[in-house]
Amino acid sequence: MNKCEQCIVRQISSLKALKKEELLEIANCKTTITIKKGDAIFEEGDALKGVFCIKDGVGKLSKLSSNGKDQIVKLVKSGELLGQRSIISEEATNLSAIAIEDMEVCFIPKSKILDFFNQNNAFSMNMMKTICGDLKDSDDNMVAMAQKTVRERLAFILLYIEDTFGKDVDGALQLQLSREEISGLIGTATESCIRLLSDFKKLGYIDLVGKKIIILKKAELIKIAQ
Repeated sequence: MNKCEQCIVRQISSLKALKKEELLEIANCKTTITIKKGDAIFEEGDALKGVFCIKDGVGKLSKLSSNGKDQIVKLVKSGELLGQRSIISEEATNLSAIAIEDMEVCFIPKSKILDFFNQNNAFSMNMMKTICGDLKDSDDNMVAMAQKTVRERLAFILLYIEDTFGKDVDGALQLQLSREEISGLIGTATESCIRLLSDFKKLGYIDLVGKKIIILKKAELIKIAQ
């Protein structure tokens, strides 16, 4: 169904400021796409022709460093819009968006977004607040990367994943990231990440069951993360 006005996702993004008739316009021009795990929604340097609204699934925004390491800047989930800054600034994307798990996204053409941006003050304000929030998060992340040890960053990201994405029936982190993806989030070599996870397990803070990570002593991780 193309009923954007009934989509719960639009209530938690810039789209919540759009009027019913504007949402009907989006429904008539959007395209819904399934992105398979590991595939790109867009890649660094692309000139976007619209924005992508995440309907379902989780992805990562990442940047390839000069040494070939994939640095993950942010995890993105249902309800988020991707590509807003590039559309408004008319610049190529500075990050890649890759599916961590199968995703369903809606593509909304640039022309329609710009029409709403110019005509609907509430929508344009929401979009600018989102862009400013992303910049603040980027600043905070940069400071954390500079001031926290890798051990502290790992504790923080494990807590963040549990708090944001929840746990499965076994008590493990619902969002299963590869060791490479976790290392990309905390800015270290994969080998160092694996060693730190092993250390946390030996201390009884977490348990590792295959690829699954179970937090056993949340209070201890909070102490480390702070």
